[in-house]
Amino acid sequence: MSEKKSDHLSQLRNMPLFLKLPDAALGMLEGILVVRSFHKGENIFTEGSASAGFYIVIKGRVKVFKLSAEGKEQILHIVGSRELLGAVSAFAGSPYPAHADAMEKTTAFFLPRKDFLALIQKEPTVVMNMMANLSMRLQHFTRMIEDLSLKEVPGRLAAYLLYLHERTGRGDIVEIDISKGQLASLLGTIPETLSRILRKMSEKGLLKVSGRRIRLLNRKALQYIVNGEKTGL
Repeated sequence: MSEKKSDHLSQLRNMPLFLKLPDAALGMLEGILVVRSFHKGENIFTEGSASAGFYIVIKGRVKVFKLSAEGKEQILHIVGSRELLGAVSAFAGSPYPAHADAMEKTTAFFLPRKDFLALIQKEPTVVMNMMANLSMRLQHFTRMIEDLSLKEVPGRLAAYLLYLHERTGRGDIVEIDISKGQLASLLGTIPETLSRILRKMSEKGLLKVSGRRIRLLNRKALQYIVNGEKTGL
């Protein structure tokens, strides 16, 4: 790649993961990272494969997913820019628990496990912000598992829309930046059911769909759906 080392240092310095880290620690991180690029659809790692390290996505998006015995895909998470990928497995020394594919052209920093563990023994402050990030990710997974196991599909969709609103903070509009099929997989349903529920929510005045942009017209009612209150959906 044509990027210079100074570009890498600047990118690390501007990541929420490493805010307030001293320059010496950032320099150590820069010294062990490897820049990797992936084409759209390219596999990054497979479920059960040995974890040699973890990634920080710099540009692009990665879907983390499981495959059923019949080959059906269940998306667990979509990792975007400046997010960690495969970090828990790298810290634990355990195999990757799912598959990961690039959803578009993606660039990531790869940090080898052996080198990173040696680094944090010398500079433990490096790992503190990362632990906070992993804690937030765990909260998200816990909430997602609850949604998939305890809520009906309308509740899962409402929870996801409110999650996007909370994450982006852009007024009442959220943007679905994945395909309808991928969103259906993420919510544990099929595209036809997803379309039907979106249509019913629109008819009831809860939201307005314009392509991939959705205006949330009644967030309180969406929260009622998340809480399991009967809405006729």
